[in-house]
Formats: sequence, C-alpha cells, structure tokens
Amino acid sequence: MLAAIRRDIQAARERDPARPTVLEVIFAYPGVHAVWAHRINHWLWQRGARVLARTLAELTRIFTGVEIHPGAVLGPGLFIDHATGVVIGETAEVGEDVTIFHGVTLGGTGSDTGKRHPTVGDRVTIGAGAKVLGPIKIGDGSRIGANAVVVKEVPSSSVVVGVPGQIVSRPSKASEDESRLPDLVGVSLQSLLTRVARLEARSNGKAGGSDGAAQAGQPAERVIRPPEAGVWYGEDFSI
Repeated sequence: MLAAIRRDIQAARERDPARPTVLEVIFAYPGVHAVWAHRINHWLWQRGARVLARTLAELTRIFTGVEIHPGAVLGPGLFIDHATGVVIGETAEVGEDVTIFHGVTLGGTGSDTGKRHPTVGDRVTIGAGAKVLGPIKIGDGSRIGANAVVVKEVPSSSVVVGVPGQIVSRPSKASEDESRLPDLVGVSLQSLLTRVARLEARSNGKAGGSDGAAQAGQPAERVIRPPEAGVWYGEDFSI
C-alpha cells in the first residue's frame, strides 16, 4: 500500500503541468484521495466486507466528487486530474500509468450482468467528458479525446475522437502541438468546400481544377476522405 501511495504521488507530480509539491498532492488533490480510498475499499470488497466497502465508497464520492465502485480494479500510477464527475463501474479494469480527466465515465451500456464495463490498457489518456461504455478494451498507449463516446474496441496506440468515437490514424512524425485534437467535421467540410470551389471554377472556365493547379506549379490541396475500415486518415489527425 505504501509503495502504491508513493507511485500515485509521483504520477500526479509528473503528469500535472502545475508541477505540484508532494504536500500539495497529499492535501489538495481529490483525484488522488479518491484513488487512495478506493484501494482500501477494494481490499474490503475482496474480503467480503461489501456493505462497508460500498458505504465508504459513497462517502468518498461525497468528499471528492469521484464515484468508483469498490469492485473496480485500478492499476498503479493512475492519475485522476481535477476529479469531479468521474464514474468508474464495478467490472472496470484500469491498467498502469493511466490518466483520466474530469467528467469521464467508464460505464456499462444497459442491464447486462457479468463483465459489463471497459478494460483500459496501460498508459492510456482519457480526455475530459469522455464516455467509454461496455465490456470493450482500450489498447495500451491510446488516447481518447475530450467528450468522445467510445463503444467499440480500440487498438493499441490509437487516437479516438467524436460521437460516436472514431479511430484516427497518428502521423509518422509527432505534431509540434500534441495537445491539439483533430476536428473530423471541420476538416471534412473544408475539403468539401475546396472541391466544390474547384468544380465551380472548372465549370466557369476560370481554372483547370486540381490538374490546372498542379500544372501551374501550385501544391495540390490535401483531400480528407471518409473512413475506410473504420479509420480516418489525415496528416493533421494527431493529439
């Protein structure tokens, strides 16, 4: 338990851009408090003291704003930033060094029994307000964008954005601004407007379309196409 507490403190200090001191994390980080309380509640749950575990979990929710069922399995190094509104269901499993922001739900999709909550791999980041629902697996190293709704399996090292969540490919080279989220609707509309403008210019005889632009030595506009096999492609799709 002491080793887990130390790792939780280290995770908060490393992943919070504010770079808090150890004392700040210990006394002023409700997300860390919620994780510590859960580790105790989970220990009680596993030993049959389920009423006590649920009662303490409810008290933890009141004081921290984080609702974690004592049956959930949380790996070491979990950091819940800002904390408020996070819900983690009974059969959820969270791997090592995961970062979860406020408003995230790891929940179910209905009244199913048995395994009904997500399994989150190691080193996953889940953005504010995201909902990950059902007994699905989020692969290691993936990133879930803010407010995304994920109801399907996510391969390792993927980026997911949108409602419903869409997997977008990551560029070969890291973006300079890795916090920037892709806007699938925005880039798709931009592409459509560009293509419409070309067609209008061609019909009016004012330009030769994309071929004319290429012949004039101008770089061709990048075209965003609908997803193939459920994956969007585009060099701007990175976070």
